[in-house]
Amino acid sequence: MDKKESPLRDQSESSLGSDQQVDGFDLENLRLSQNFSEIVGVKKLLTTVPVRKPGKQEFFRVRPGEAWRLETMVLEIKDDRETYLVAPEIWPELPGELVPKVLFLTISRQGVVAIWPVRLPGDDGRQDAWSRSALDAADLGQKSWVRLAANMSLGAYEVYRAMRDDLPEPTWPDKTFKEILEIAFQDKFIRTLDHPVIRRLKGAA
Repeated sequence: MDKKESPLRDQSESSLGSDQQVDGFDLENLRLSQNFSEIVGVKKLLTTVPVRKPGKQEFFRVRPGEAWRLETMVLEIKDDRETYLVAPEIWPELPGELVPKVLFLTISRQGVVAIWPVRLPGDDGRQDAWSRSALDAADLGQKSWVRLAANMSLGAYEVYRAMRDDLPEPTWPDKTFKEILEIAFQDKFIRTLDHPVIRRLKGAA
């Protein structure tokens, strides 16, 4: 008597063929998709925002609009390479220490959000070539992906625009500029003259 074939075996062979097997190590099936955060049910939180000039090898964009920039006074500690936001009420108490800058919101091709401080003209209206070329780069960065590189012989920054025209527009964080600044300067906001950085400047620490 002939043995009856298993219905499961019949179905498997008919759909895959007798010499085919399911490949559990299919790279395309294992590859991470662009919306993986939605698939696993997580959301990336913005907890760190560096305050710095864009790296010389990174393409970046600048968020356009007056609501996404701030002209203010900052304190730069060159030795520590740190920039501090300073409360306006103590500006008069720090003559010669503060620098007028505009804070731009930037984002890199890798999605890193940062605050870029660029020096503004002084009271006399004069501005060096470094600051002027940086402001030009910020203007171009509102429309295109750009890269900034220092040219010491030129005494200014050179700006390079990405040659590809099909690069996607940046995905900006769903936070206000105020919220982003609070993250960027969470431990670098000087509100009183008793701040350790001010005390160190005055030789009291």
